[in-house]
Amino acid sequence: MRESARRLISRNFGLKLLSLVLATGLWYAITSEPVAEIEITVPIEFRNVPATLEISSEKIPQAEIRLRGPARLMHQLRPADIRAAVDLAGARPGERTVDLTSRMVQAPRELTVVQIVPSQVRLAFDRRQTREVEIRPRVVGEFAAGYRIARVEADPSHITITGPKRHVDAVEAAITDPIDASGTMIRGSFFTHAYVSDPLVQVVDPAPVRVTVIMEKIAP
Repeated sequence: MRESARRLISRNFGLKLLSLVLATGLWYAITSEPVAEIEITVPIEFRNVPATLEISSEKIPQAEIRLRGPARLMHQLRPADIRAAVDLAGARPGERTVDLTSRMVQAPRELTVVQIVPSQVRLAFDRRQTREVEIRPRVVGEFAAGYRIARVEADPSHITITGPKRHVDAVEAAITDPIDASGTMIRGSFFTHAYVSDPLVQVVDPAPVRVTVIMEKIAP
C-alpha cells in the first residue's frame, strides 16, 4: 500500500513540482502587487428623470471619487472608465437630498471606492413648462445723417422655449445677437440667432432668424 502511494507521488514528479512552483509564484505576484490610490473627478449622471420634470438646480457639483487598487490598473485608468450615476425614478417637484454611495459608482471590478466628495447632493425639481415668447432683435450701427430706424421685424416673430416652470415663466422675450445695420438706407435683411439668457431654459428647434430693418427719413 505504501509502495503504491510512493509510486503515485513520484509519477511525473518533475511536472508536479514545476506546477507547484508556478502556482506559488503566481500567488506571490498577485498578493505582493503594489496597491495605489487615485482621485478622479467625474460628472454626476442622472438617470430615469421623470418626463414631466426638470432639474432646476443651477449648479450640479461633480463627484470626486477616490479609488484604491492594483497600481498597474491605476496607470491605465481613464476618467471615462468611472461613472457616478443617480437614479431619479419617482422624483417629484421640490427639493431632494441624494446620498452618493459606492453602489452608485461604476468602476473596474478590481478597484475599491474609498471616498466620494461630496457625499450628498441637494437637487431642486420643477415641472417642465413649454411656451412661446416674442423675439426682440437687437440692432446697432451708425446710420446716414437724416435717417433713423422706423421698424424692425423678426421672422419668425416668436420661438418656443422649454425648461423648469419657474424659469420659463420668468422669461419675457428672447433676444437676438447684435445686428450691425450700419449704412442701411431704406431696408436691410440680416440673419442671426435668438437666445434666452437663462441657462436652464432651452430653445426648442433653434433656427436662424431673419431680421429686417426698415429705415425712414427724419422730417426736417
